[in-house]
Amino acid sequence: MKNRNNDEIEIDLRTLLLELKAKALLIALITVVSAALAFWYSAFVLQPVYTSSTMVYVLNKETTLTSLTDLQLGTQLTKDYKVLIVSRPVLDAVVDHLGLGIDYETMKGMVTIDNPTDTRILSISIEHTDPVMAKTIADELADVSCARIAEIMNVETPKVVEAAYLPLAKSGPSVTRYTALGAAAGAAVSIFLIALMFLLNETIASEEDVEKYLGLGTLAVIPLEDAKHTAKRARKTQKPGIGDSNAGSISGSNAGSISDGDAGKAGKADTTSRHGGDSDDGSIGGAGDGAGSADGTGIRKEVGHSAT
Repeated sequence: MKNRNNDEIEIDLRTLLLELKAKALLIALITVVSAALAFWYSAFVLQPVYTSSTMVYVLNKETTLTSLTDLQLGTQLTKDYKVLIVSRPVLDAVVDHLGLGIDYETMKGMVTIDNPTDTRILSISIEHTDPVMAKTIADELADVSCARIAEIMNVETPKVVEAAYLPLAKSGPSVTRYTALGAAAGAAVSIFLIALMFLLNETIASEEDVEKYLGLGTLAVIPLEDAKHTAKRARKTQKPGIGDSNAGSISGSNAGSISDGDAGKAGKADTTSRHGGDSDDGSIGGAGDGAGSADGTGIRKEVGHSAT
């Protein structure tokens, strides 16, 4: 519950936690649904990406490996080489040679350059949705960049340490990562919405809230459950009257149909009694009287006609 006093909001954390606990099932459901949607999106909607890498070794012909200074100089040069590899002339040349039909920015987004610590080895990685194309682009980029580095830096042509390989397994997107992010996003959104609804709720929930937030004493409390039972009892007391009227209408219609059937049976029985003797007359007469009490004059006329 909140307490608004002088434009300040006091939040009862205990009540908020109880509200979240009461809605724990809803939060769990939203979390599971979000995780399932993220899993479906990453596994079946996003295209798989394959990564192929090649490595080149860079060495200045004036430097040797006899001192730490030479190693530091070579490491510093690799930073320049990384910039040259992703330069526009190099990448545009790769696009033209392979006929990729993409612009410079798209090609640059596919390239990743890595330099292991304290080495002169550059790792060139290419990400593509086609594993064969990823390997082809990586090999072509290594050849073009080596020639460009030798031309611009006036060094020996870098040597290819490892040619690009054909990737067999996709490198992305990570289904596990997407699923975890989806679950976290679903839980966060559900908790945020429940907390927001809690803060915006101005309902007085108990007599303590009346005394705390309105400063008024509570004279009496009417249980909501008793009110519901009272309403049910009131509805039950009205049902017999409605049932009597329905019973009367139904019994009247049924009485007519039953009396007509009894009249036919009584007529047949009377005809039989005329041929059978006086002992049967009494039983038939009793049946006729019973039928007459049920349907009035209609049965008596039928019986009389049969006797004639």
